[in-house]
Order: sequence, then structure tokens, then C-alpha cells
Amino acid sequence: MEAIYELSCRVANVDATIFLNGETGVGKEVLARTIHNLSNRKDAPFIKVNCGAIPESIMESELFGYGKGTFTGGNKDGKKGLALAAHKGKLFLDEIGELPLNLQAKLLQLLQEKQFTPLGETKPVQVDVRFIAATNRNLEEMVRQGIFREDLYYRLFVIPITIPPLSQRKEDIPFLITHFLEAFGQKYKLYKTLDKEVIQFFIDYEWKGNVRELQNTIERLVLTSSTKHIELKDLPDKLVMSIGKPTGSVAKTLNLKHEVEQFEKQMIIQALETSSTMKEASKKLGVDASTITRKVQKYNINIAKLQFLL
Repeated sequence: MEAIYELSCRVANVDATIFLNGETGVGKEVLARTIHNLSNRKDAPFIKVNCGAIPESIMESELFGYGKGTFTGGNKDGKKGLALAAHKGKLFLDEIGELPLNLQAKLLQLLQEKQFTPLGETKPVQVDVRFIAATNRNLEEMVRQGIFREDLYYRLFVIPITIPPLSQRKEDIPFLITHFLEAFGQKYKLYKTLDKEVIQFFIDYEWKGNVRELQNTIERLVLTSSTKHIELKDLPDKLVMSIGKPTGSVAKTLNLKHEVEQFEKQMIIQALETSSTMKEASKKLGVDASTITRKVQKYNINIAKLQFLL
């Protein structure tokens, strides 16, 4: 991520198109806005176009606008499109892989010539716009399938930046947790802390929704936890069960507290089995040695069989 940020700083002021690729929730829009704020266009508009959220029937008029009297029931004076709204600034084409094939040629003209023709008009409009595109789809494969224009793909693929999923940068998780706790603490005036065991749980958890899922989870805990210090027992059932979910008839007899305790006990046993001292095991788990001792007694863990010195 440091390398990605360094590259973003280097390319912020050039006008070449930036292509952001990564799974849903990794922070593509956050990086796009960061690049905008680092650039010499930071005081100009940053216009986002969600190519997957705007219906195909109105996508062209939303992006390029339309002239007077073009549509019955439309604005009688016409409408300025998002491309013109981004003049002197940046146009962020989010979910570019969802753009209909029939609009890709018109977008290509905008990218190549920095001009477009509004619906119902014959005179092209010239704009000064910097482009950033983003997608979680494989555009190369879409080109092979004939559902994405090859010439548009190469026009977009000038400065590619791939943002890795959270599963490939788990070392970022503690820093992201701290950031979100501070941000939501200030927003809601609810200042919470996470137990070290919860932080380790989050590091081990598979965040399929990436940073966005982590952010939403922290926000939910800040708002719903009845205590200032959030422990494993305070986590939502669904989150805990996703790691060690029981199956069959056994599942009907177990509850969240039992599942959390079993998960905690297993973590302690694994740490003790791979450590030579109690202190070493406590460091691996991010807790004090006294906590390990208390948990060993609580769960009746037979430490006589383990290969380490007390």
C-alpha cells in the first residue's frame, strides 16, 4: 500500500488516465479521491459516474447531457451532463466494466479527443478533464468475449494500479481498526477500544467485503456495544460463527458464548504448543502472561504435556 500511495503521488499531476483495479470494497474510490486531492486540480470538481448504478436507458443523457427540447418531459432548456460538470477537474468512471457496449464508442471519443456531442445537438463540446476509471472485473477477459471494446480498454489502461484485497495485507488491519475507531468515535461521540483478542480475531478473519466490510463492522460495534471496551463476547454471532461454525445436530446445542470460548481455548493451545515459554506464548497472542495463566486455569488446559518451560 505504501508503494501504491507513492505511485499515486508521482502520477497525481499528470493528465494520463489512471486505471484502478481491485475487488469490491478495497478502496478504489478512496484512492481516486486521494489522487484528486494530491493533484493540481484539487480545487476543481471531482465527478463520480457509477456506470453500474445508472440505468442504461438514461446513461447517455446523464453522462453527456442533452439539448433544448430533446426529450418530452425533460428540462426544456436542456441538461448539462456529468462530463461537462467535470470540466477542469476529474471524471471518476466507477464500475467501468458495466458500461453498455453502445456507449463505449462515445466514451472513447471523450477520452481521445476530450470532446463529446450532447443528445439532440450537432456541435461537439470541448472539455478539459482528467479521467480515472475503476472496476472489479477482468476487462481483458471481457475484451476476449467481445463485450468490451479493445480500443477503449487500451485507452483506459495507461497507468494501471491494482489494489490488493485485505486478505493479502493483514498487517494493515490494526491500523485500519485504529483509524475507524477514531473516525466513528468523533462522528458519534462514542469512544470505544477493542480488546487485543478481538484485534487478533479481526486479523485472522476472512474479510470478503475487504476494507468496506471491516469499516461497517467497526461502525456497528461502536454503535451497538454497551461497553467502552469491546471483547470477543461482544462480536455479532454471524462474525464469530463464520470461523468455527458447528454443523449438524451439534449446532443446535451450542451458543455464541460457548463458541467464543472454544475458539479462544484452541488459540491458546496452539500458541502454547508452538512456544518455549509462557511469555513467548503471551506475546504471540498479544496478551499478558498473567492472562494466559488465568485462561489456562479457566479452560483446564493440561500444560504438563506441552513442550515449554514455565
